[in-house]
Amino acid sequence: MIRTRTRIAAAALAAAGLTAVGASAASAAPADGRCQAAGIATLKSIGAFKAVRDNGVAIGTAVSLGVTVRPGADISGVPDPIPFKLLLADHRAGDNSLFVYPWCG
Repeated sequence: MIRTRTRIAAAALAAAGLTAVGASAASAAPADGRCQAAGIATLKSIGAFKAVRDNGVAIGTAVSLGVTVRPGADISGVPDPIPFKLLLADHRAGDNSLFVYPWCG
């Protein structure tokens, strides 16, 4: 089941064009790393890091924390709950992410 979720997450990333983010300008990497670190800190501050790391996060839960779908993004292929690896990758995607995270402003 985990392998299936990982494959779905990879397909969702590929469909969203996020696999090309690695080719982005090097100057974008520090900000994207800070966004990921801020997301992890947010999860830790509410005592949810281990649960999200182990089980992913439901889209509804993310929305309750202020996360929004990026305008124009198609999340129809994103699994719910979102696997942790996909969540981390989306945080590192910067302006190409599927979601907008309030802690990454």
